[in-house]
Amino acid sequence: MMELGYKLSSEEFGPADLVRFAVRAEQAGFGFALASDHFHPWTDREGESPFVWTVLGAIGQATRRLRIGTAVTCPTIRMHPALVAQAAATTAALMEGRFVLGVGSGENLNEHVVGRGWPPPDVRLEMLEEAIEVMRLLWQGGQQSHRGRHYTVENARLYTLPEQPPVLMIAASKPGAADLAARLGDAMINTTVDEDLVTHFAASGGDDKPRYVELTVCWAKDERRARRTAHEVWALAALADPLFTELKLPSHFEAAFKPITEDQVAEAVTCGPDARRHLEAIEKAERAGYTHVCIHQVGPEQEGFIDFYEREILSALGEPTERRRKPAAKAATAGRGGAHRRASR
Repeated sequence: MMELGYKLSSEEFGPADLVRFAVRAEQAGFGFALASDHFHPWTDREGESPFVWTVLGAIGQATRRLRIGTAVTCPTIRMHPALVAQAAATTAALMEGRFVLGVGSGENLNEHVVGRGWPPPDVRLEMLEEAIEVMRLLWQGGQQSHRGRHYTVENARLYTLPEQPPVLMIAASKPGAADLAARLGDAMINTTVDEDLVTHFAASGGDDKPRYVELTVCWAKDERRARRTAHEVWALAALADPLFTELKLPSHFEAAFKPITEDQVAEAVTCGPDARRHLEAIEKAERAGYTHVCIHQVGPEQEGFIDFYEREILSALGEPTERRRKPAAKAATAGRGGAHRRASR
């Protein structure tokens, strides 16, 4: 059965807010939460970028059932894979089975800061594969050494280890990364619904492994306001794919966002208070073969969004698909009526 999660957007919120939202998401009934791991936000307007490992430690102590993960950490340039292995092992030990380490090949936006350059995509994937080898080696315990093409580890031992190695989720947006996720990962994650990629992942050996996808939405009390917020805060949703990983600075992203229209963003982001549209987007992901859908609410109205999902979405997902649509339509009508009444006053 498909499970719903909540995205902790480290680009938009500071550490205290992220902890508070995680607690509220657990109370509302979300099964898991995934936190972005950035050095820079996408734009200066978003304005935040806390160190994810500090935030995860705080969330681990503030929650009891919620499973927590990174979506995703790049263990190849900005942080050596031995350090990521240690951070993940400590977090997994702290959370006792509630932690998942999501990894990917990263973005220039975050990785260029240490001055090691930005390799081409095939090299980045090669580095990720070796980084995973290093992390899994260290999670075995004992003194370990590794001398590879990209990384060296000399006589390293992780003394603090969880009972079981951290669950490893690998980001994939192309077939090569999906192959890697199927071969070396415990799960796959990507940021757009892609049935062909899910099929490729399954055929490469990932058929019985979880498949996560992020679904970006913008709830607000009326659709016009939601569309405006989505365009102002997350024009990234409509950005051409190569730019996503190659641009270097927040100012570069801001320049790239200028031609993007509100309509283009609204095509990529589910906007507004219509529960039926949110359920349809989730069901589309489920039909494509995803087992876990992580909802990313764009903008400041996080509490209102969580209340809405608790009331209208999470409860409906417990019903058979054919029974979801009629109640959702009723909820949508009620929401529109409420917005009309407020506008008339």
